[in-house]
Amino acid sequence: MTDAGLRAGLIGLGSMGRHHARVLAGLDGVRLVGVVDPMGDKNGWAQGAPVLSTVEELIALGVDYAVVACPTALHEEVGLKLAEAGVCALIEKPVADSVAGARRLVDAFESRGLVAGVGHIERCNPALRSLRARLEAGELGDVYQVVTRRQGPFPHRIADVGVVKDLATHDIDLTGWVTGRQYVSIAAHTVSKSGRPHEDMVSAVGQLSDGTMVNHLVNWLSPLKERFTSVTGERGCFVADTLTADLTFYSNAAVATEWEALRAFRGVAEGDMIRYAIPKREPLLVEHELFRDAVLGKSQDICTLRQGLRTVEVAAAVLDSAGRGVTVRFTPEDVAS
Repeated sequence: MTDAGLRAGLIGLGSMGRHHARVLAGLDGVRLVGVVDPMGDKNGWAQGAPVLSTVEELIALGVDYAVVACPTALHEEVGLKLAEAGVCALIEKPVADSVAGARRLVDAFESRGLVAGVGHIERCNPALRSLRARLEAGELGDVYQVVTRRQGPFPHRIADVGVVKDLATHDIDLTGWVTGRQYVSIAAHTVSKSGRPHEDMVSAVGQLSDGTMVNHLVNWLSPLKERFTSVTGERGCFVADTLTADLTFYSNAAVATEWEALRAFRGVAEGDMIRYAIPKREPLLVEHELFRDAVLGKSQDICTLRQGLRTVEVAAAVLDSAGRGVTVRFTPEDVAS
């Protein structure tokens, strides 16, 4: 680190890399000193930073940390080079394209005491940050179920993975993060309808370590774009729309009903509905601020590589379950990791 702040680098100028470059170029206390992309910068996305051909050239510039936004298949190779050079890293999700690769990255950074995180951007969505804080404060009481729906048209930026690794990893990570619990089982079905080699729709049912039920529906076969998370519990239901960053609470009725037929049913009745006013800052900017602060030793409010590994393990179990038609269970050792 210099008097001018942290020296940051970026690897990859694709669909996510260009946004990382924009945020890095304006981030307080950080200077974007170099961008790596073998294809160059024909679109002018590097924000004036030198464009390099190799990771080694970036390391030679002397960077404090680097953002890894190249294709998932290259995350492990690039991440290991950064770790060996003593460079902290923020790696786009998923952290790696295999469980073994994710474990090697965890070992490489942890063994050197380097700050490293995974870009699970939903953790920085205003609606989900508010939801997590409210769950931690006990506003819902016991949590019974988490349901997510993530669907929309096919994203042409994707060529190397299916919906499980590209999209479901968002929902797997956010579910564990907002509840503070681990998956203990998962069962899934997938289909491929679009002619590509990977799955383009998945439906999964799981259970968390405290018994909470989890349901995920993910596809890129729908003209309807939806990013829905609901958490149902003892006192009602929270619904987060991460497209609009809105959070709504549907409470259980506090007044007794007089209708005898309903009184006999020992369930819940509809109560008040509250839509919270939440400051809506750009999630990617929040993600970069949190990682910068972690590198500076100010906080650790990031998705760690070990947490990113856990998400890759669950995603692999989703594909394994769908392929073999079985429920995959995680051992107590897995859950404790």
